[in-house]
Amino acid sequence: MVPSSITENVRTILNELPQGVQLVAAAKSRTAEEVREAIDAGVGIIGENYVQEAVKALRAIEKPVKWHFIGHLQKNKINKAIKLFDMIETIDSLELAQELDKRCFSSGKVMDVLIEVNSGKEPQKYGIFPEDVLSFAKEIARLGNIRLKGLMTMGPFSGDPEQARPFFTETRKAFEELKEASLPRVEAVYLSMGMTNSYQVAIEEGANLVRIGTKIFGERDVR
Repeated sequence: MVPSSITENVRTILNELPQGVQLVAAAKSRTAEEVREAIDAGVGIIGENYVQEAVKALRAIEKPVKWHFIGHLQKNKINKAIKLFDMIETIDSLELAQELDKRCFSSGKVMDVLIEVNSGKEPQKYGIFPEDVLSFAKEIARLGNIRLKGLMTMGPFSGDPEQARPFFTETRKAFEELKEASLPRVEAVYLSMGMTNSYQVAIEEGANLVRIGTKIFGERDVR
């Protein structure tokens, strides 16, 4: 059987990723068939932006993979997110962290999370400014049912990946400070940065999780 483009794309990306860098397949608006094929090709982590899309995907895809939430989490979707996801990469406020912790406690679950860093200080984006990461992490460390595992950033949506480099550099610096702080109940092990157009620069700047959609699945159908 001739491998499809999705299969070939996944294999190409996995072969080029350095050791220690994990691929998150960004599955926003993708069909269950497309996601299943990416998993069969070797993807071990699926990233979803919307809780409702993840509900449908999980019903249709019975595969032993990890599921990461990579969109903006609304408080009214927390209960569903707790049941669906292995990690939430987008903790962007203390209020959200506290609410998630409370719901996890009620569910008897400890959720792995990343702090979303607004590395470009862009007003239209969510996230914590780099200089506030450590103080925010200290607040999260007090919460018993979420476990901080590192940082993520979006970076600008520019077509030029080099324009993203300063933002990745800032996030890496915050990540190193978080590691050096050795906060109780905090394990700074994941630095999630870079998408299809910028993941190679992100890796050069220290990313060990990269969120790639278009390069795996092709352009989304906008109809």
